[in-house]
Amino acid sequence: MGITGASGAAYALRTLSLILQTGAEVHLVVSEYGQRLLHEEAGIKKIDPQSLVPELIKADGSYAYKLICHPNKDVGALIASGSFLHDGMVIIPCSSTSMGAIANGSGSNLLTRAAMVTLKERRKLIVCHRESPLNLIDIENMRTLTLAGAIICPTNPGFYLKPLAIGDIIDFTVGKILDLLGIEHTLATRWEGSP
Repeated sequence: MGITGASGAAYALRTLSLILQTGAEVHLVVSEYGQRLLHEEAGIKKIDPQSLVPELIKADGSYAYKLICHPNKDVGALIASGSFLHDGMVIIPCSSTSMGAIANGSGSNLLTRAAMVTLKERRKLIVCHRESPLNLIDIENMRTLTLAGAIICPTNPGFYLKPLAIGDIIDFTVGKILDLLGIEHTLATRWEGSP
């Protein structure tokens, strides 16, 4: 999982928490602007389990899930290798800058390198672009990534479920991501048809 600097820390934190609760191992890389985002929008100062998913910390301070945090500058980390087997990568939120770097093959940091390797190995890459409006460069980068096998999943909420709180809007997008990753969930995200 990658987190970059586009607004949307709540999407990232909710996605991370729900994936971890399934018992899955999550390797996380946060860009420098992603760290700033987490600090500004969620008050998170340190990239560690206690700060990112405090709801999963037991009363004794321990945790029973598998979250491995990698420094973004470590392009030699395990997740930068094609021999690292995984079920998919999601970047949420994904800035236009990170999306453009991936689309243009610039693996100068761990996040973009891991995403490029995910595509190279034909594994699932889900790019949750959060910026708006789009310019032609964004559209072309989305096209390039789609042609390379990525799934572009903008953080656009649906309102047909009549959300009553911000959490409902966040869960709509997070449910889409979990669906794309093949993770079962009970979030209300699916259209049931008209009465």
